[in-house]
Amino acid sequence: MRRAAPLLLAAALALAGCATRTGPDAGQAVQAALAAAGLPDESLGFVLQPLDGSRPALARRAGDAMAPASTMKLVTATVALERLGINHRGRTELLAASAPVGGVIDGPLILRGGADPDLDWPALWWLLRQLRESGVREVRGGLVIDRTLFHPARIDLGLPPFDEAPEFGYNVIPDALHLNGSLLDIELQSTPAGLTARSLPALPGLALDAGAMAVSPRACKDWDEDWRPALREPAGDGGLVLKLQGAFPAGCRQRAALQLVDRQWLAARMVRQLWAELGGTMAAGDAEAAAPAGAVVLAAHRGRPLAEVLRGVMKSSDNALSRLIYLQLGAQAAQPGEATLAASERVVRAWFAAHGLDDRGLVLDNGSGLSRRERISPAQLAALLRAGQAGAQAPELLAALPMAGLDGTLSRRLKDGPAAGRARLKTGTLRDAVGLAGFVPDAAGRPWVFVALLNHPEAARKGRPVLDALVNWVAAQR
Repeated sequence: MRRAAPLLLAAALALAGCATRTGPDAGQAVQAALAAAGLPDESLGFVLQPLDGSRPALARRAGDAMAPASTMKLVTATVALERLGINHRGRTELLAASAPVGGVIDGPLILRGGADPDLDWPALWWLLRQLRESGVREVRGGLVIDRTLFHPARIDLGLPPFDEAPEFGYNVIPDALHLNGSLLDIELQSTPAGLTARSLPALPGLALDAGAMAVSPRACKDWDEDWRPALREPAGDGGLVLKLQGAFPAGCRQRAALQLVDRQWLAARMVRQLWAELGGTMAAGDAEAAAPAGAVVLAAHRGRPLAEVLRGVMKSSDNALSRLIYLQLGAQAAQPGEATLAASERVVRAWFAAHGLDDRGLVLDNGSGLSRRERISPAQLAALLRAGQAGAQAPELLAALPMAGLDGTLSRRLKDGPAAGRARLKTGTLRDAVGLAGFVPDAAGRPWVFVALLNHPEAARKGRPVLDALVNWVAAQR
């Protein structure tokens, strides 16, 4: 790869040098960049055109359905901004079957998830604090967690893992509660005395055992290279022992948020611990079930408006929250008994139809791009971007996109060329697919619709310089 770098740079300069020429010259320069990367011509598809349509589109494989990786998040974001609205908020509630009497809930406390993207540990504490300060001190019926906004309530159950690292945050499959992202922080430390591990916060009934981990010679920044999924063993009183596996660098200290325990177990333990710390009592017995009709809301927490949430989702390419938003599209429109994911797909295809866009070849899975199945053509993605820019929510979508060389997933890319600080693009990376899609101003300040998808077994290793060179070519156009 290091040997190819000068050739890639030369190809990028060739693209920039073609800035005042015609489309075929640009195509030849793109072909040179592909050749320098050792990638075949057919691996790349793109659509490039001024947003005002003042020049004919430059296109290759425009109509071919391709793996989009995280550029698929543009579909979810664009449709959600219009169908859910910029002020849409998720909501978490504490309920009881009937109003408390004398500080006592004579039945279970119900924690109902409403796709709240901001329900972290402090938000859960504040919910319980509200309940405690209202005078409630005793819960006589245990805890019920209601995840039924989505159908099925636990979409994650029974699904095979996307890859070999299901415990990392990008792999979380959300549900309607999505408490702390279903993640628990652990801290690992390697000292001359050995390896230690603890959870943050510490939870009663949870023990971490790092005794089987070896010491690695890797740099601390590469600590996760030798990580292996933990083994879970039951302990007394419903507790768990997590036996950590793999190796960890010598002299390193690292904190990571991981999906290590079942989310129902984690949520119930946290509720009970925080409630006890607030001076409340709760009877035994935890369950997952729907709140009864007529249940009384005792406290609530609201997430940020969708437009604010999307800024973080798009810039950091947050898979779990993208999936949560995609599921909200379905939850809002689902018919009785309809699976939420099926309803989400129906909403997206209806949006395409309403905007006169062809959805043939479009394959939807979870709305995040973290999928081996999802497909969209460069032409469809370009048409979606045009429709989004023509809508009332266009400023919100544009503000959510990473800026070349400045922030988000583009903070270390496109830093020195003509696109730096000007292009706004959603990135996408899987092992065999990379992409860039969004808007690139040319040298005269005219915004271009930009979509480039590259599918190849070595796309992640070799493909990004090709896409970046194409961005800089557009940015240099006059």
